[in-house]
Amino acid sequence: MLSYRHAFHAGNHADTLKHCVLLFILDYLRQKDTPLLLVDTHAGGGLYDLGSEEAQKKAEYRDGIARLWEAAPEKSPEEPPPQSVSAYLEAVRAVNAEGTLRHYPGSPWLMRQRLRSGDALRLFERHPNEARALERKIPPRGGVRVFHEDGFAKLKALLPPPSRRAFVLLDPSYETRGDYAAVPAVLKDALTRLASGVYMVWYPRIARKEAHDLPERLKRLSAPWLSCVLHTRAPTEEGHGLYGSGLFILNPPWTLFEEAQVLLPWLVKRLASGEKGAGWTLERGQTRAKTSAEGKKARYDADTG
Repeated sequence: MLSYRHAFHAGNHADTLKHCVLLFILDYLRQKDTPLLLVDTHAGGGLYDLGSEEAQKKAEYRDGIARLWEAAPEKSPEEPPPQSVSAYLEAVRAVNAEGTLRHYPGSPWLMRQRLRSGDALRLFERHPNEARALERKIPPRGGVRVFHEDGFAKLKALLPPPSRRAFVLLDPSYETRGDYAAVPAVLKDALTRLASGVYMVWYPRIARKEAHDLPERLKRLSAPWLSCVLHTRAPTEEGHGLYGSGLFILNPPWTLFEEAQVLLPWLVKRLASGEKGAGWTLERGQTRAKTSAEGKKARYDADTG
């Protein structure tokens, strides 16, 4: 049963991390003229009204984009945001022309913003309400196609594209254990079809074994990888709720590690200042089938300083 709707969580702390990194990767890939295939396997509704009943139910955006909105360069000139945050805030301002934070662009909207002539964007969404919203807000024209289908199942038919250049975002709801099993399987197949593709996985940091095991399973795939984890608080004793999120990127841009070293502490300071258990972890390496070394690793826990 499909029940997850991103409208209830749009603009939260997990979105800020995901979308900062997403735009950084897309801007890097756009430096080369060769056409790109962009794929979002779980696209959601595309653009969200932060004043809607869904967004206001828990108002998660207040601890996400709203805090960064107040940290715009003109409001804090003494400590400008990292390059990735500046690009992110510019993209959010583009859908809030009057200067008041009211709308939030989801991943498919941001990917469409970066689409060039000759590029292709393929958006998949299974939830019927979200799929209808997606088609209204991002009409399927030009290089854009929207599908009310399972993105995991359809990805293999898209790879490899004629240009042999692709970026794929895998961002399922993780409502069931099946999603945690599907992500490594889908990526393993994708790498056999396009080993050079750039694949980004978002996953939740929650008190669930599958969530903790997922990045370890992804490290065993046959590709260079980078892992970014952001915690905005410590887990509760009851084990409820999202206390952070992670991104796992296969074949990451070589400049992303350096950018993430600046981005992650900046986000922790703005989104979780003073919170017990807040912190970040950054790792990179090759597949463990080739080397036992995980490569360079950085970590900061707000509790320990």
